[in-house]
Amino acid sequence: MEKIQTNGIETKAVEAVCLSYGYHRQNILKDISFSVPKKQFFIIIGPNGSGKTTLMKVLAGIEKPDDGNLLICGKPIEKYSRRSLARTVAIAPQMTAMDFPFKVGEVVLMGRSPHKGLLGFDSTTDLQIARQAMAFTGVEHLEYRKLDQLSGGEQQRVLIARAICQQPEIILLDEPTASLDLTHQVRVMDLMEQLQKEKGMTVIMVSHDINLASMYAQTLLLINDGKIVSTGPPNRVLTYETLEKTYGCPLLVDQNPLGKFPRITLVPKRYINPSLCLKAQKNNRR
Repeated sequence: MEKIQTNGIETKAVEAVCLSYGYHRQNILKDISFSVPKKQFFIIIGPNGSGKTTLMKVLAGIEKPDDGNLLICGKPIEKYSRRSLARTVAIAPQMTAMDFPFKVGEVVLMGRSPHKGLLGFDSTTDLQIARQAMAFTGVEHLEYRKLDQLSGGEQQRVLIARAICQQPEIILLDEPTASLDLTHQVRVMDLMEQLQKEKGMTVIMVSHDINLASMYAQTLLLINDGKIVSTGPPNRVLTYETLEKTYGCPLLVDQNPLGKFPRITLVPKRYINPSLCLKAQKNNRR
């Protein structure tokens, strides 16, 4: 893909400046500004109702901000046609029930829609790209199975294959590991990391799982009540003070034994001990 440059400097994948959005007289996003470098694994976290999914809809062009500017690969989002935006940004939503149970191969080929001609026929190139996407996500053996016959993890990988089939520069994922067991959670996260590293794609994800976000994200964006609380690498964002204030519950933060990134442990009421929390706070500052 051709890189978009401005004054010799490569542009950001996403640049949001003072974004605001609301409906029914309720402000959901409030003056949000951040940027996402190209080819980065960027994860958005925050409590329920904090505005994460709404922010993803704005980034995908599904919702239009009430105020502020949003640039996608250096170009204002309003300057994109729906077709050109779909060639640049793909979204893999949470699994939803389908009125008609399409086969896996048919679902993945839907990702080629922005690239097809007026008649919408599948070309040899379309079929080849779809098969490559299925192979990359490990669902090629399911090509002729109906989507409703698959497990949750398999369905999620099919939706990711469809997004890859669009050949975008940016892929957006809203809670891709929700309702998946541990094996499929790690498999999906490994897949997205592979997509970012091997395909050079910018991955922007919403996640409720702070520990998964800590292990995989290069940059985190923590939001609450429609505002940015903190942004940066996991070690900077996932501190005891910030998380306790944002989520309003007792927890411990220490270093994950797998690497130099934080590990968060929720503390049930029966184990609440002020000295433990203080110790976690001191350890997190080291």
